[in-house]
Amino acid sequence: MTWAGLLAGATGCTSDDAGGLAGAFGAPPAPEDVIKVSPGDGSRGVRPGKKLRVRVPDGRLESVKVVRSQDAQESPVPGRISADGLTWEPEEERLALAAEYTVDAVAVGGDGRRSARHTTFTTYVPEKRFIGYVAPENRATVGTGMIVSLEFNREIRHRAAVERAVRVSARPAVEIRPHWFGRTRLDFRPEHYWKPGTQVTVALRLRDVKGAPGVYGLQHKTFSFTVGRSQVSVVDAARHSMEVRRDGEPLATVPITAGAPKTTTYNGKMVVTEMLEVTRMNGATVGFKKRDGKGEYDIPDVPHAMRLTDSGTFLHGNYWAPPTVFGRTNVSHGCVGLRDVKGGGSDTPAGWFFDRSLIGDVVEVVNSNDKKVAPDNGLGGWNMSWNAWKAGSAVK
Repeated sequence: MTWAGLLAGATGCTSDDAGGLAGAFGAPPAPEDVIKVSPGDGSRGVRPGKKLRVRVPDGRLESVKVVRSQDAQESPVPGRISADGLTWEPEEERLALAAEYTVDAVAVGGDGRRSARHTTFTTYVPEKRFIGYVAPENRATVGTGMIVSLEFNREIRHRAAVERAVRVSARPAVEIRPHWFGRTRLDFRPEHYWKPGTQVTVALRLRDVKGAPGVYGLQHKTFSFTVGRSQVSVVDAARHSMEVRRDGEPLATVPITAGAPKTTTYNGKMVVTEMLEVTRMNGATVGFKKRDGKGEYDIPDVPHAMRLTDSGTFLHGNYWAPPTVFGRTNVSHGCVGLRDVKGGGSDTPAGWFFDRSLIGDVVEVVNSNDKKVAPDNGLGGWNMSWNAWKAGSAVK
């Protein structure tokens, strides 16, 4: 045989072998035909209700790794492969908003071939977000009358969903219940004042919670505060005095001046929500105006001021009234005044009380010729019965 014949035979042999291999095994299937991922690769604006799922029509999944990137942080998405090896689903029920998901899956198809697939998709970015401004501050030490209060920056329509996303717990444990004031405020308190030494933890799981049509929560954070000693002060407007009790025992009785007959002080339980060494008080800001529109009073340096209501009731030092009014006459525009000196003195009744007070202390006014303070005026929720308070929950 010639060299040409040998070469021709070799060529024919090679061609036959290649055809035999192709016929036996075929072309390998594309990864997307072996491993199905939903939402699809490259999807954008995926809504939170869409289900994340990885599956194979036959064969089995060997591994699935999903990573969520949100707010410049990456975190794994836990999930599990079904017993038959055909599907993987995440433990999380809903997709996060404004996030990118990366899926890496490896599977063995029904033909025994191993395939790998890498996909990404991004979720819906809402135009409107809501947050809750929380009182008290993280790591604060507060009085036993403190109420946990969230003020939302947007109106909440789905109040039950938002309420479920906020958890307030205490150690030692005590029943804590929520109450809505309108659509922007959610407060939490126990039936009675906190026990001194209680540790309270507030967990906000509001991120991606739908608060209203097109409005989703932003926060995922936990903070805590400590309840300090008990101090409850009872202002008797008729007797012009304030009895201060510390841990149930009398600490002092202080002469005061309350609201004058035409500008009386609210009755009821109020909570100190703000403490200011000095502040300006202008009557025009709370409705006390002269005919020319100016305030009936404008004092630029009120010392030792402690806010009791959102509407402007304070317990504060008073240096401008004659000393003889304290303990004898009510002359204020609704506030409770204690004797003080200009600039604030540490050895005056006002200075003494300020130095011994905390945010969250209770000041109760009795025997004033006025109505009881509204429960949503400051932290006035202690003026509601426990049953009425519990009825304010949106979760039935």
